[in-house]
Amino acid sequence: MALATLFSRAQLGIEAPLVSVEVHLSGGLTSFSIVGLAETAVRESRERVRSALMLSGFDYPQRRITVSLAPADVPKEGGRFDLAIAIGILQASNQINCAHLESVELYAELGLDGCLRPVKGLFPALLACQQAQRVALLADSMHSDAALAGCAVVPGVRDLLSVCQLLQQDELASELVEPPVRSEQQVAHDLAQVRGQQAARLALEITAAGGHNLLMQGPPGSGKSLLAQALPSILPALSKEAARECAAIHSISGKSLDRLFAGEPPFRSPHHSASSAAMIGGGSIPHPGEVSLAHQGVLFLDEVAESSCSTLYMLREPLETGSVSIARAKARFSFPARFMLVAALNPCPCGYYGDGSDRCVCALTAIERYQARLSGPLRDRFDLQITLAAEDQADLIRASEPVEGSATVRARVEAAREVQLQRQGCLNAQLDVAQVQSLLSHSEALQQLYIDATSALSLSARSTHRLLRVARTLADMSDSNVIEQEHLLQALSYRH
Repeated sequence: MALATLFSRAQLGIEAPLVSVEVHLSGGLTSFSIVGLAETAVRESRERVRSALMLSGFDYPQRRITVSLAPADVPKEGGRFDLAIAIGILQASNQINCAHLESVELYAELGLDGCLRPVKGLFPALLACQQAQRVALLADSMHSDAALAGCAVVPGVRDLLSVCQLLQQDELASELVEPPVRSEQQVAHDLAQVRGQQAARLALEITAAGGHNLLMQGPPGSGKSLLAQALPSILPALSKEAARECAAIHSISGKSLDRLFAGEPPFRSPHHSASSAAMIGGGSIPHPGEVSLAHQGVLFLDEVAESSCSTLYMLREPLETGSVSIARAKARFSFPARFMLVAALNPCPCGYYGDGSDRCVCALTAIERYQARLSGPLRDRFDLQITLAAEDQADLIRASEPVEGSATVRARVEAAREVQLQRQGCLNAQLDVAQVQSLLSHSEALQQLYIDATSALSLSARSTHRLLRVARTLADMSDSNVIEQEHLLQALSYRH
């Protein structure tokens, strides 16, 4: 046989299109060529494959070797095709005879001695392999990722020689590796660490219960960062489906998946100097940014007024659509980005304006310019906006009364979310316009009250709808089937 066909998968955003690895041996001068839009690391596989074949005891064919990675218009990168190319050469040169190549997909980089090395960003490919009902053949160290994806693997694979021995058996052995035991959700920052700030704690609970966005303004040391860091501890654990969505993004970014499958929602806190590409995603072959890495979790922007205005402007579309689309000359890439945005803002450049002391030295024009860095359209996208005051030092040091911890608050958040999911199939923050407009249809008096209040506050249409979503969350937290006047007024109090 002079032609062999095997299967692997490329990486295209968080998608994993199937790639047919076709290896053809023909007469002529000895050569090795790879076609099919292969980047440098893929083309360099010829040297790794040559050495691996020879050091594993096989003959390297002194013929013209052509490797085609089809479809030809899909970019291929990395060393994941090494193993498929090596097995294809052995099959095409009749050094092995395998009848199982239709039922397996191969992903591994080869060492010069033939050992199998793990590949970055393989989780989307393993998910697709599982859906195609094939078996994955990859390095042992990647079996945990395959278990999380629910993909069957070929056991006992160490190097190229052991792969060839397994593939030539009459029946191909495969197993479904048990996923690691799911540990309890780890809490790095418990809400019990926050002393005082009762209004802010309630706003944080509302944010978690409805999946809303939160803007906190206050002087340095008032607890803005601590509150934001405690938010993941009161969120429900990720479901298996949500964890797999996040894992596909984190895998192609080279991040660990262990915390996701322990149920911990992502928490991303990029520095305010992060570029637009780092925040939104980009590159010649686009990779996900911070907004996508925060999918199903929290994106915290500390010192948000110090961030680049262009970077902040780019957040507006993901906040509305829940996804990021990056267009390049040859392709368009889409990454999910459904996250809760929490931002912390000082009232002025020095931070002490309006704190009741005379420490602020900022001119009024400097304060206005500083506040204006957070534009009106972006402020509109924060469902809740609160102002924190610094806590008294004596209360912080001498506090002895127990404070409600994250576990208790998380139970209430889970109950409120369950009500929302059963009623409408999504969180209140994701209600569409038609659903929002019907929230006050039960009471003409409440409609008029809300019209008068929003007119007096000169709220935009977006702010009006977002506050109604908050009111619906407050109603859910109080076990009310409809929005009452108290819920409406409380929601209005979170807009200043």
